[in-house]
Amino acid sequence: MGAGHDHGHTHAPVGGTATAAYVGRLRVALSITLTVMVVEIVGGVVADSLALVADAAHMATDALGLGMALLAIHFANRPATGNRTFGYARAEILAALANCLLLLGVGGYVLYEAIQRFVTPADTEGGLTIVFGAIGLVANMISLTLLMRGQKESLNVRGAFLEVAADALGSLAVIVSAAVILTTGWQAADPIASLVIGLMIVPRTFKLLRETLDVLLESAPKDVDMTEVRTHILALDGVEDVHDLHAWTITSGMPVLSAHVVVRSDLLSATGHEKMLHELQNCLGDHFDVEHCTFQLEPGGHAEHEAHLCH
Repeated sequence: MGAGHDHGHTHAPVGGTATAAYVGRLRVALSITLTVMVVEIVGGVVADSLALVADAAHMATDALGLGMALLAIHFANRPATGNRTFGYARAEILAALANCLLLLGVGGYVLYEAIQRFVTPADTEGGLTIVFGAIGLVANMISLTLLMRGQKESLNVRGAFLEVAADALGSLAVIVSAAVILTTGWQAADPIASLVIGLMIVPRTFKLLRETLDVLLESAPKDVDMTEVRTHILALDGVEDVHDLHAWTITSGMPVLSAHVVVRSDLLSATGHEKMLHELQNCLGDHFDVEHCTFQLEPGGHAEHEAHLCH
């Protein structure tokens, strides 16, 4: 067994990261977002609606976020190199983190401007605001439909999905506030709608931020119970112990696991060694969604010497 470092691997999917399958849909969503952003900016200026301008500003960050997501996919699917053994897969997670920061910034700006509008009220044109808000709502619903499936598989796509979802809710808030102004003349409805838009952004952003930081801090994948993994490995015939058990995520759809498995001495022969690796791989493959597994099979007591062997 040489120095005792033996590995069993499953391989990443040939098609690249989980986000790569949604490039086309992200591009369509980006085109829709840019178009509606321009329309809402024009409408906000003409109707003097802060809520409409706030929604357009949020769409601007969505467009930037979608652009970053697409750029991250491009880098994430570049081949691995000698120095970057997992390639640039983490680029997608960094894009998700950048989206979080953008969302928080826009949410804060919208809240600030809404408070300012309470201090200095404006005469908002309700009818025009409803028209432009409705255009934004329809466009956002189309984008949400395109990204619905991908947001369940990729943090990068989820960041884009949450931005568009906040936009859709924002457009709805714009329409409601404009309807209130049109029917009652109560101008405070516009900054109130802006406050609602800003407050809708923050909770979703913190949820995405927490999930993104979990990946960057190499926490175990949320759908992998490490206690259960350990139990399954120890239940295999011939396994005496397991230590240095780690699981983390490189990027969405690419979980990784490594473990040092202490086995009976008779399983360290060539035949027994291969049999045990197959059993370990089959065990984890049947019960856990882990893309890449690395196992070191070792005899009892080997762990006491590892610190001296590796320099």
